[in-house]
Amino acid sequence: MTVRLVEGGADDLDCVMEIMGSAFPARYGESWTRSQCAGILPMTGVRLILARTEKDCVGFSLYRTIAGDSELLLLAVDPRVQRKGIGRKLLGHFIDDARANGAERVHLEVRDGNAATRLYESAGFVQVNRRRNYYRGKSGAQFDALTFVLTTKE
Repeated sequence: MTVRLVEGGADDLDCVMEIMGSAFPARYGESWTRSQCAGILPMTGVRLILARTEKDCVGFSLYRTIAGDSELLLLAVDPRVQRKGIGRKLLGHFIDDARANGAERVHLEVRDGNAATRLYESAGFVQVNRRRNYYRGKSGAQFDALTFVLTTKE
């Protein structure tokens, strides 16, 4: 499967919402709403990157780089094509773009227990903080958020 990364925008929110809905189980409360995604897109330094095959949108990353700081806000891959390197490709693009735009700090936040932590750690991110009960799932259950920072520099 050939996957290419392309710049996305407000017209691509259907794809983003569909992937987020399937990749982020509601029980954890990690998903953003459509209005949250639409609201951040026009902000300075925000980029939406889509992972596309010839036919489908299969993943995306949403991040912001501003004033020497770059934060990965969302990264998701369609569960039907996970573990095929798409998430790694999106993460690598985020890191490369952050560096190219002068980010001195590259960071992200993820729910404790999310399997993506292994991906982030393999890319050089280290956990620096824990936010207790940050995420609230649909049933009211609460989950910690882990903050990771990229410590390696090229």
